[in-house]
Amino acid sequence: MKKSWYRRMLLSYFPIFLFTITMLTFLSFLMVNEISHNETVKADRISTGYIMDTLSRSLRGIETDVLEEVEKNEQYRNFLNVDRTTENHEVMFEVVDSMRGLIANDSLIDSMYVYRIEDKQVLTLSGLVPWNNFADRDFLEHAIANASYQGWSTIRPYHELSMESGKKVISMYKREPLPFGTEGLVVINVNMYAVERMIQSMKNDSVTFLHIRDKVGQLLFSTMNTDEVDGKVLNKVEMNMLGWTFESGIAAGQLFLWVSVISYVWVVIGVLTVLFAIVYILYITRKNYKPIRVMMNRIESIQLRNGGLGMKMDELTLIDRTLENLIQQTEDYEKEQHDHLLAGRKQLFYDLVQGEESANVEERLLKLKVLPAGMKLEQFAFIMVEIGHYGNFRSGFSARDQHTLKFALSNVLQELARDEGMFAWAEWIGESRMGIIIGMGTDSKAAKDRIRQFAEKGGEWVSANLRMSLSFGIGPVLEGWAKIGISYKSAVNAMLHKLSLSKEAVIMSDDLPGNAGKKSYKYIQLAADLVREFRLSTGLWREHLEQIFESLEADCLKDEDIQMLLQTMMDMLGSELGNISEELQDYFKGEKAGQWKQTVDDTMSLTELRSLFLAYLTELYHHYVAFCETKNHHAMITEMKAYIEENFANPDLSLKHLSDRFHISAKYASYLFKEEFNMKFVDFIVQLRMEHAEGLLAETEDSVQSIALQVGYANSITFGRVFKRVIGVTPGDYRRLKLKPGKANQTGTF
Repeated sequence: MKKSWYRRMLLSYFPIFLFTITMLTFLSFLMVNEISHNETVKADRISTGYIMDTLSRSLRGIETDVLEEVEKNEQYRNFLNVDRTTENHEVMFEVVDSMRGLIANDSLIDSMYVYRIEDKQVLTLSGLVPWNNFADRDFLEHAIANASYQGWSTIRPYHELSMESGKKVISMYKREPLPFGTEGLVVINVNMYAVERMIQSMKNDSVTFLHIRDKVGQLLFSTMNTDEVDGKVLNKVEMNMLGWTFESGIAAGQLFLWVSVISYVWVVIGVLTVLFAIVYILYITRKNYKPIRVMMNRIESIQLRNGGLGMKMDELTLIDRTLENLIQQTEDYEKEQHDHLLAGRKQLFYDLVQGEESANVEERLLKLKVLPAGMKLEQFAFIMVEIGHYGNFRSGFSARDQHTLKFALSNVLQELARDEGMFAWAEWIGESRMGIIIGMGTDSKAAKDRIRQFAEKGGEWVSANLRMSLSFGIGPVLEGWAKIGISYKSAVNAMLHKLSLSKEAVIMSDDLPGNAGKKSYKYIQLAADLVREFRLSTGLWREHLEQIFESLEADCLKDEDIQMLLQTMMDMLGSELGNISEELQDYFKGEKAGQWKQTVDDTMSLTELRSLFLAYLTELYHHYVAFCETKNHHAMITEMKAYIEENFANPDLSLKHLSDRFHISAKYASYLFKEEFNMKFVDFIVQLRMEHAEGLLAETEDSVQSIALQVGYANSITFGRVFKRVIGVTPGDYRRLKLKPGKANQTGTF
């Protein structure tokens, strides 16, 4: 035997172990680095956004405060009126005092002034300054030229008098009076030094930095000491209000140095872990190999006894082959035992239901693991369970799924019986039928009701969860194992009366009447009465149908007898009506009849069967009545046509005359003409009269008046007008031209 187990264990552990540790170390370093970087970028972005939002809110607040003050304070509008200012010098003091209050309330405001366009005077905190002496004239000229601009200016130097040193400010101006006045301007100047101090106070961090650049990229402000900042820019945020760009990042030598130190520590820990793991694997492999060696010696001894000497196999192959043989032997033995157990159970079940004598039943049940130890049973009943619509069950599921559902069904019903405190033993005794032996103790009360409740509960559960319908035939409750066969026969007999006894799919054998019989003569007479009333179209056939089903339910016939009697009734009806028309024949012998018979065979209760027959016969009755009415109408219109042809010369012939003669309404008579001849009654009689008039004009010398009277017109004028409209020429022209009947009307309009 090759001693490769030890080497194979070592060579199997090391590659995957080293690879895993290396990958974990590398990925951990990358993860820590990436997480640190992402969190730093996120925190820096939040900080920069906060600074920008704070500055934006401060500038909007300044704008709002100034606009509210200018709007509410009437002295600003009074100052723009030169006459009022001259009359009342208090106006200027009030405006100056208001501007000082605004500047005092906000540390960012450096100064503000009001420019009056009328006399070019500027009102500052120092007082009224003439245009020529005001040092900020250039900005005012620009503001006047762009009066509609609403934003802030770029950074610019500002001083009121020429001798003053300039300050860096950003400015905003508003037209007076608000919002679109043309009498003056209000100018607000924000001190850039105050803005920088505010930003510096919010960005006092040695790890990160902040640059602020203008639209052209020139650096306006930085939190670092010099313009040349050694660091990595992580975020850029645009401030639309001022057109500035906020650039923030990490100062060199700070956060990334910390991340590098952490990564080095992690690498050292990983290397130490690898070294420890190598030592541990060597130790544990050597330790574990000793019991494996002992096991291999025992396997070799077994192989030696079984004639396996001389076979060259390593440890893994030998162990695999030995375990495979052992597993196969165990599976064969367990399968054989299981088959013997199932066969023994099924044979004992059949012996009990067939009523054969079986000694020591309880001992055999205990041995077959059917009856729990210590359970004593005295009363027994047999339940026959049948799957409804079994054809749909077979077509809807594969053979494997059918087997699985049947297995689940038997287990569910046994569990439900045990929950009710009863013993249940279920076996499939047919393709669609399962038998259940129910057992109870001697103190069981109302056993029949308990078994009925179990069957109803089981049927409801299976219908709701497995989407299957079940029928239960329950035999009587008897004492002793030997009487199970009697209960079985009663349950089978009860299943033969599913149609007449099925109440919620549970049939009790005790519900069968003792005098149940066929009584075929009675049902044949009832069927003959139904057919007679059906053929006479009286509508009383429905009462006979109800009487038939009431008798079927009362007599409690078997299912096969019920189906035979109902089929006999349909055959009798078919012999009377089937030859009348092809449409009616389809109800008895065609495809429709085949589908109907399949539906009847799948019906589970007499109530459903009653509804099906009533609906089917009602539909058949409507077609039969419609056919009869059609035949009567055809005969009537033929008789009416013959009557009109004989009496067309009667001037009183009309729809009213026909309705009185044939006892129908004038509207219905008109409808019959339209359906039969595709023309109105008036057109029909006119055509008939004109054809006869043509013959008289061509073959006789009678006057036009005489011919008019002969064809049903009271005078020749009416006759002539109708004749020309239909034939195309007057009666005189027709006779003068010696036209033949059927020639002149080629030019007519009829």
